[in-house]
Amino acid sequence: MWRDREHSETIPFGIAAFRIGVYALWPFGYTTVERRDAGAPSCVGNVLWLVLAGWWLALAHIVTGILLCITIIGIPFGIANFKLIPVSLLPLGREIVRTDEPFATR
Repeated sequence: MWRDREHSETIPFGIAAFRIGVYALWPFGYTTVERRDAGAPSCVGNVLWLVLAGWWLALAHIVTGILLCITIIGIPFGIANFKLIPVSLLPLGREIVRTDEPFATR
């Protein structure tokens, strides 16, 4: 019983990391939207994520995006890397949706 409480605090970070991984695997045709019902725990988690992991993930996406945009073949992949910056900076409280869905606003 005590193990469930101990690991329940890290579950949102694991889900966010899995969401980033799936979105990074195939970002074409998808976009991220901010969930308005996320609440204060999402904000606190985003601050922790930003300090511990988000800034260097975003920096890595910026660098690889620039390097990929040097070649013509790499431009779509560079743009995909730039699309990953917001979700790698602040992943909690975001949802990944198809771009052709009516509620997919930017």
